[in-house]
Amino acid sequence: MSGRLMPCSPVEIGSLFLFEKLSPEQLGQLCSAGRVEKFEPGPVYTEGEPATCFYVMIEGTVVLSRRVAGDDVEVTRTSQSGVYAGSMQAYLGDRVPQVYNNSMRVTEPTRFFVLPGEKFSDFMQEWFPMAVHLLEGLFFGSKSTQRAIGQRERLLALGSLSAGLTHELNNPAAAAVRATATLRERVGKMRHKLAVIAQGNYAPEVMANLIDIQDRTAERVAKAPTLSPLEASDREDAVTDWLDDHDIQNGWRLAPTFVQAGLDVDWLDQVAATVDEELLPNAIGWLNYTVETELLMDEINDSTNRISHLVDAAKQYSQLDRAPFQNADVHELLDSTLLMLSGKIGQQIKVVKDYDRTLPKIPAYPAELNQVWTNLIDNAVAAINGAGGEGTLTVRTALEHERLLVEFRDTGPGVPAEIRGRIFDPFFTTKPVGEGTGLGLDISWRIVVNKHHGTLQVESEPGDTRFQVLLPLTAEENDTIEELA
Repeated sequence: MSGRLMPCSPVEIGSLFLFEKLSPEQLGQLCSAGRVEKFEPGPVYTEGEPATCFYVMIEGTVVLSRRVAGDDVEVTRTSQSGVYAGSMQAYLGDRVPQVYNNSMRVTEPTRFFVLPGEKFSDFMQEWFPMAVHLLEGLFFGSKSTQRAIGQRERLLALGSLSAGLTHELNNPAAAAVRATATLRERVGKMRHKLAVIAQGNYAPEVMANLIDIQDRTAERVAKAPTLSPLEASDREDAVTDWLDDHDIQNGWRLAPTFVQAGLDVDWLDQVAATVDEELLPNAIGWLNYTVETELLMDEINDSTNRISHLVDAAKQYSQLDRAPFQNADVHELLDSTLLMLSGKIGQQIKVVKDYDRTLPKIPAYPAELNQVWTNLIDNAVAAINGAGGEGTLTVRTALEHERLLVEFRDTGPGVPAEIRGRIFDPFFTTKPVGEGTGLGLDISWRIVVNKHHGTLQVESEPGDTRFQVLLPLTAEENDTIEELA
């Protein structure tokens, strides 16, 4: 948008704080190279357009805004004479994209001193060569530092996740090893018990009945019901009494295993009715080994399934075998991240999943969203641990204003009001030196806002802090979705 050209006064330009140290000759050169324009209420330039001009406001009111999820969010509104915007990095030339990084509009007739970007660059190089070198070093050095620390942030997260995953894998792996060793011992005892029974010269039909009981017992173990502690205790007492009444030694030791396997007094009565009284003790002992081996095999199966589930979660978290941009189920991403972080979350923090499972898949970069979830969960855990280590982390999904909401709510001490506006700034951290880079929330903000056209915001009071991620349900026109292989 162009304004109405007006006379350029070196004296007036020199009154602006940006130019107050310039000589009369330099102010004259500014007026010759630039121009004064008066803009009526409305837009001056739009975010993303080529940055061709540097604007310094002489008088009026200016509003700067950023585009977030298709909406223009106001970031600055001021009537302060001398404020500037536009092609402020023109002195860097084509080493960085020269586009407007915000939109500017005026709310009343407003006068600007307007300097073409290439002239601004020329004056900077000619008048302030040392300053330009310092600014270039600051700009590229900051970018390099941010990149390096961003990589370290990801490595720290990876190290934390690896430690947690190793811990989580170790438990089922150790359980499977223990169960396998015990199973080997029980199978050996079962062979010995079978040999004892075989030496009894029983009729073939008796042995067939015993084998049939063994098979049906194994089937019963597979369908064992889940009992409450009180129900289990009552059934153990009843089974113990039955075994004692039938002169089965150490019945109190056998009863818990039988009850765990779903066996009860009625089943034992069926066994007693099937075999001779003389064979009953050996038959009960043999069935005990059968039950134990079935339970041990179930334990091994559960452990190996747990390991497989953890490996699948790690693959889901890393998205190693997935397209970088795809239609993703946020619940799968959240579950894999929570599982990967379960070791770090610990037992003292209660995790509540309040999911709306009717939500659709959304176009996203899943691996990067997992990084956002990791950062937000890590912060919530740190907040709860800082308040004593006990609390609740609630992860909620919902549909809100035609966008998908993912909310992380913790019962920590909250984010103080005086720093709430700075927590998304690069390198800002409240953690002790060496424990945080200050880039976790900055990276999260960039992933959510810049890559997904969403919003990331925080609401906080003591005992109730909520980080809310809002993501669009559909891709923007310039986005493409790669199909899964």
